[in-house]
Amino acid sequence: MSMALAACAAFLFALVLTPLVRRLALRLGIVDMPSGRKVHREPMPYLGGVAIYGGFAAAIAVMGFENSDFLRSEIVGLLIGGFIITLVGVIDDARDLSPKWKLVGQIVAASVVIPFGLSVDFVTNPFFGPLFGPDVVDLGWLKAPITVIWIIGVTNAVNLIDGLDGLAAGIASIASVTLAVVAWTQGQILVAYLALILAASSVGFLKYNFHPARIFMGDAGAMFLGFALACLSILGLAKVATVISVFIPILIVGIPILDTGFAIFRRYQKGQPIFQADKDHLHHRLLALGFSHPQTVMIIYGINTVLGVTAVVLTSLSTAQSVFILILISSLIIVTADRLGILGRSASTSEVAASRVSLETDDES
Repeated sequence: MSMALAACAAFLFALVLTPLVRRLALRLGIVDMPSGRKVHREPMPYLGGVAIYGGFAAAIAVMGFENSDFLRSEIVGLLIGGFIITLVGVIDDARDLSPKWKLVGQIVAASVVIPFGLSVDFVTNPFFGPLFGPDVVDLGWLKAPITVIWIIGVTNAVNLIDGLDGLAAGIASIASVTLAVVAWTQGQILVAYLALILAASSVGFLKYNFHPARIFMGDAGAMFLGFALACLSILGLAKVATVISVFIPILIVGIPILDTGFAIFRRYQKGQPIFQADKDHLHHRLLALGFSHPQTVMIIYGINTVLGVTAVVLTSLSTAQSVFILILISSLIIVTADRLGILGRSASTSEVAASRVSLETDDES
């Protein structure tokens, strides 16, 4: 089966499954109720993540009948871990798990993939040379904890940006396509297939999730997408011993990682608990500037596309050129984040943004 047919299969599976799980969620009462931090005013069914995982797994199963590479141990581990993280998300959507038990579930899912050979075995040293050590550092016993930390970090980063209709699904689709292109240029053809299958599953669900949404992916979907992106970046890019490869996965999952990092910095600076929710995320700030719900989502799509294109370009540049571009991009991001108030330098700015978001929420809902 060609790559295009594999992607089409994933898209169709997700497209068909989404309305089915929507009806199931409504029948079981697994819905997201409106609240002060949310932009919808009517109960919204969850379980969209089941359709995304189902489309992804079904397409891989179909591919496995024609190509045994799709049944290799790493992919089996990805599917098992993906099932566990999706199940944890479904339980959380239905029963509202405590953060402690959600983290336990994430650790289990991330740990499951390691015995199947899906782990970060080494990291490239971008500062290698006589004064900074070897160009490749074997992680040894550290590979397990670093793998788990990376997977959990990306899983929660994607989960945190799932605040607007179509945002997480679209960002994951863009990141997956970027990952597919980069993997293809690095000769990681199987990873490119898997990334496109993930993107297609997300797009199939996105038809029902873009504003105005008819179903939410819930924690089940957001955590699975983050989990899958983290695992695929390990399976492909973390196995490439090039100097710049250490930065490529971060760029590909740029918006979730940056938004999470800025949130941690912002809350620490204000003396707030790191895990305390606020209204200073990127999408909140854009809404506060007067952009509509769809406009905000499209702007963030555009930003992540720019980061993705940058990741692709870096694979063809020299180390010196890549470092220059990374410094330039990083400086631009920090300055822009500060101007938007995402870094939370002033409490008054945050309060103004919150009030504007409330007005925007009333208009959009």
